[in-house]
Amino acid sequence: MTEKKNVSMIQRRLIPTYIFLVIVSIISVFPLYWMISAATNTSTDVSRGKIVPGGYFMQNFKNLVSQQPLWKAMGNSFFYAILTTVVCLLVCSIAGYGFEIYHDKWKDKLFSTLLLAMMVPQVATMIPLFQMVSKAKLLNTSVGFILPMVSTPFMIMMFRQNARAFPIDIIEAARIDGLNEVQIFFQMFFPTMRSTYAAAAVITFMNAWNAYLWPKVIMTDNKSLTMPMLIANLITGYVTDYGMLMCGVLFCSIPTMVVFFVLQKQFAEGITGAVK
Repeated sequence: MTEKKNVSMIQRRLIPTYIFLVIVSIISVFPLYWMISAATNTSTDVSRGKIVPGGYFMQNFKNLVSQQPLWKAMGNSFFYAILTTVVCLLVCSIAGYGFEIYHDKWKDKLFSTLLLAMMVPQVATMIPLFQMVSKAKLLNTSVGFILPMVSTPFMIMMFRQNARAFPIDIIEAARIDGLNEVQIFFQMFFPTMRSTYAAAAVITFMNAWNAYLWPKVIMTDNKSLTMPMLIANLITGYVTDYGMLMCGVLFCSIPTMVVFFVLQKQFAEGITGAVK
C-alpha cells in the first residue's frame, strides 16, 4: 500500500509538469497549424485572423502556379541545397578528420583562428564575397551559390569533435594491414560516423534551402530563382494575397520538414556525439 501511495503522490506531482509541457507543445505547433490553415483560406479570411481550415487551397495553388514559376524555383532550390550538402559534408568531414587525427600545435592554432570566423556575421563578408565571385565570373552559377557554404567553421568543429570518439587503434591497425589514408577515411571513418553525417546533412540542407540574402545578391537571373526568393516576390506590391503567400510558404517548408523527420533520430545521435 505504501508503494502505491508513493507512486500516486509522484504522479500527482508530475501533473503540473505535464500541463506545462502540453501548453508549450501547443504553442510550438500552432504556427505550423496556422500556416497550413492560412493556405486553405482567402486573403481576407487570413487578414481577419481565421484559424479554421477552409476550402480555398486549390485556388491559392492555381494562383501561385500562374503568377510565379513555382516548379522552377523548387527545382533550383533542390539542386542548390543537395549540391551544397554533398560538397559541404565531404569538405568539412575531411577537414575535421584531419584536424583531429593529424593535429599538432600549429594546426590547433589554425583551428582556433578558424573558430574566430564564427564570430564574424555573414553580412560583414557579403561585399568582399561578392567582389571575389564577380571577378571570378561566377555570378548566376551554382559554384558561386555554394562557394561560401562549402566550408563552415561550425561543421568542421562538429566533425572534429565527433572524430575524437573514433578509436585511434583502429587507424593504426588499418595502416599495418596496408590501407592508405584515403581508404581508412572512406572505408572505416565514413561508415562509423553515419549519425554525424546525418546531423550535418540536416543542418546544411536547411541552411542552403532557406538561404535568401546571398542568392539574392549573386543570382540576378530569374532562371536562378529559389523558393525563399519566390516567397519574397509574393510580398512585394501594393496588395498581398496572404492565402497565396501562405501556400507558397507551405511548399517552401515541406522539404525541410521531411528531411528533418526522416533523419531526426540520426540527427539527435549526431548532435550528442554518438558513434556507431
